[in-house]
Amino acid sequence: MRLGPVFLILLSISCMTAKVPHSAGFGANSFDKEGHRGCRGLMPENTIPAMLKAIDLGVTTLEMDASISKDKKVFLSHEPFFNHEITTKPDGSFISESVEKSFNMFEMDYAEIQKFDVGLKPHPRFPQQQRLPAFKPLLSELFDAVQAYCLQKNIPVPQFNIETKTTAKTDGIFHPAPEEFVDLLIEVIVSKKMEEKVIIQSFDIRTLQYLHQKYPQFRTALLIEDFDKKPFALQLRDLGFIPSIYSPAHTLVTDLLVKQCRDAGIQIIPWTVNDLPRMQILKKMGVHGMISDFPNLFADLK
Repeated sequence: MRLGPVFLILLSISCMTAKVPHSAGFGANSFDKEGHRGCRGLMPENTIPAMLKAIDLGVTTLEMDASISKDKKVFLSHEPFFNHEITTKPDGSFISESVEKSFNMFEMDYAEIQKFDVGLKPHPRFPQQQRLPAFKPLLSELFDAVQAYCLQKNIPVPQFNIETKTTAKTDGIFHPAPEEFVDLLIEVIVSKKMEEKVIIQSFDIRTLQYLHQKYPQFRTALLIEDFDKKPFALQLRDLGFIPSIYSPAHTLVTDLLVKQCRDAGIQIIPWTVNDLPRMQILKKMGVHGMISDFPNLFADLK
C-alpha cells in the first residue's frame, strides 16, 4: 500500500512527540463554545465584565489575549499598545490611530496601565457593546474573579484559552522573547492552580514549540490566519508536534480540513464566527467548537 505524503508527515511528527494532552472536564465529543475576548460583540473586550457576561451566556471556554508589562505582569490585552478604538486616557481624552503604538504597554508598569479606561469609548465596529468603566486586568485577577463568580453561581469553571501575543519582529519592543513570555505566563497559571483549565494558543509557533518542550503537560492550539494557504500537513511539520487544537480562520474550513484534523486526533475550532448561518454550516461540517464575538448566538445553534 502506498502511503500519502500527509499521512507520512503526521506519522513522523507523532513519533517525535508525546501524547497530546486532553482537557480535564471537556470530552472529545463535546462542542466547545468559546467567547472571543470574553464577548467582544456585547461587552468591552478582554475585561472581567466581558468574561463574566460570557459565562452567563453559557460558554465552555473563555478566549483571551495576554500581554506583558514593563514590570513583568501578565495582563489581558489584544495589542501590546493602547488601541485607539477602545481607549480613554486618564485625563479623559482619546488616543488617535497615528500615535497609538507610542502608548507601548511593554514600556509601562502595570500600575500605569490600569489607569487607562477601555470600556467607555463607543466601539466603531461593535455598536452593541455595553459601555461601562473597565480596565485591562491582570490574568491572576481574572482567574480569581471567574472562580469566585462560578462558586457564587454554583456552576463549573470554564476553560481559559489564552493567546500569547508575540511576533519575531517585535521581540524586545512590544513583548519579551517567547521563552520569557511563556515562563511568565505559566508562572501565573501554576500559582493559581489552573493548569488543567488552560489552553495556550498562538499564531507564533515559537511560543508553542517552547511550551511543548518545557511544559508538555499543557494543551496547545495552533492559530492559522486566513491568508495562510500552506497545506495542513506542512503547517504541522513546521510546528514540529501535534497540537491539541487546530484553530484556523473560519473561512479556511473545508470538509477535507475537518477530516484531516479528526484523522490526526486534533480538535478543530475555527475563529471568529459571528453569524448563526455560518455557525450552523461549520457545526454540520463536524468542527469541535468555534470562537465567536457573540456567544449569545450559541443558544440558537442546533
